Amino acid sequence: MEATYFFDPACPFTWRTSRWLVAVAPDRDVTVHWRAFSLSILNGDNVPDQYKPMMAASSRALRLVEALRADHRDETIGAFYTELGTRTHDAGEPLSDDIVVAAAEAAGVADPKTVLDDASWDEAVRESHELAFGSAGPGIGSPVLLIEGATRGLHGPIIDTVPDREEALAIWDATVPLARSTTFFELKRGRS
Repeated sequence: MEATYFFDPACPFTWRTSRWLVAVAPDRDVTVHWRAFSLSILNGDNVPDQYKPMMAASSRALRLVEALRADHRDETIGAFYTELGTRTHDAGEPLSDDIVVAAAEAAGVADPKTVLDDASWDEAVRESHELAFGSAGPGIGSPVLLIEGATRGLHGPIIDTVPDREEALAIWDATVPLARSTTFFELKRGRS
């Protein structure tokens, strides 16, 4: 089975959900494809000043995501995102340009600044974002999960912590039929 995960690397909930997906993928024979979802595009100019450097770094990282995707390098995108999340969300550090470059180099990307500084990739990021938003929106954010056999994507699942193996698999096994249902559209509870 294939699953496409649209993500913005600045979002901590998106990071935790990605770790859940990576954990269940081998047990459920899921091939994960990584795509860009831009919170900068979603929010436009409505971003507090304190988050603008982090959002700019995220936008640069998403250029690399789409460049690697165009080169059919899903494994490298996965490694890059793992490096980003480990250096930011797990370490309690805000996403920065320096972390993006270091994460790309650690994932084996040669000369990442060439792509990170190339604004011509912004259109591919926008197209990916619009695909994700169109498949799961309106009223959604990062992440979007599109599961093979589903006609629409899902925003989420949003998780607070990465669950243990048994619970992770149970969430996956519940998510797949909901994603494939043509009548289901929302299941939600407030965050504590």
